[in-house]
Amino acid sequence: MVRDDLYITVPSFFRCPISLDVMKSPVSLCTGVTYDRSSIQRWLDNGNNTCPATMDMEDGRRMDSLTGIVYFAEESEENREFLAKSDGFVPMLVGLLNDNVDSGVEFLEKVVSALDLILNKIENREQLKRSMLKSHDNCLDSLLLVLKQGSSTNSKIGSARILKFIAVDTESKIMIAEKDGVVSELLKSIAPEEDPALIENGLSCLAAISTPKRNKFKVVHLGAIKTLSRLLSGSNWSVSVTEKVLKLLETVSSTKEGRSEICEDPSCVAAILQKVLKVSSVATEHAVTILWCVCCLFREQKAQEAMIMANGMTKILLLMQSNCSPAVRQMSAELLKILRVNSKYCLSCYDTKTTHIMPF
Repeated sequence: MVRDDLYITVPSFFRCPISLDVMKSPVSLCTGVTYDRSSIQRWLDNGNNTCPATMDMEDGRRMDSLTGIVYFAEESEENREFLAKSDGFVPMLVGLLNDNVDSGVEFLEKVVSALDLILNKIENREQLKRSMLKSHDNCLDSLLLVLKQGSSTNSKIGSARILKFIAVDTESKIMIAEKDGVVSELLKSIAPEEDPALIENGLSCLAAISTPKRNKFKVVHLGAIKTLSRLLSGSNWSVSVTEKVLKLLETVSSTKEGRSEICEDPSCVAAILQKVLKVSSVATEHAVTILWCVCCLFREQKAQEAMIMANGMTKILLLMQSNCSPAVRQMSAELLKILRVNSKYCLSCYDTKTTHIMPF
């Protein structure tokens, strides 16, 4: 005979709301309702995107959660470090970027913002690169979508920063540059009419991914030289932006295609020459290296003529009298020699205020 007091009633919260059976592998949705893993998986696999118990949209809950995470990360360095070191947090963000088929741009912007905020706290850069680039380009699709259609400048900056962060080697740089649309969108982001912060981060990303030869060619082919020339011709840019423009120009000047584009545009050569003085030592070194590359190393006649027309001899003479580095001084001396050989005018034709400056 079975005693009534041995009968045990299973509490309702142990039962799956879908199958009504005791849960073997409970999982909770963002709505706070817990289901047996197999039951909720079947529900989602059948094309549903709501919580069965509350009928709330899961994406809406995910958006709210991400918004809270972004606010939390923005509050302090400690919060950002906590998130970056929390088990599973970074992989979760990567998973959300990877699962972008049905996600809207607004949702992806939140994911990008959250990941961007903790980038500097992520210790294993190589691991993040592998996880983002291993799965059929989906993460790159998401970052590209934010660059193209994002409503927030900060999210576009975040996409550029993430791309730069995962460009850790030649393989990753080539994968990023060969993704259709990425280089084009990055070039659009550095147009002079864009936000200065977006321009600076776009330049940083382009410089990072442009070191492989095939990537340099692609950047040049898509019209980078004209955009960079327009940026250099402006007078209101920060020192940092000017340095990054010159760095990217120096990178592409190592290719035949890059040199050809630079030399075909006298205004580009003149703009580079204008930055050899009164910007920064970094800008000076980049500018002189570009001019030395096209005029001395590869003897581009059009570049030499453009420098002479832009009063290059005077500027190089002045530079040599400044407190420049030995490398810059050596390149300047070689530039001056080749300009003097090709110039139709002697030094005495220049302003008398500078004729006393001699290179030797």
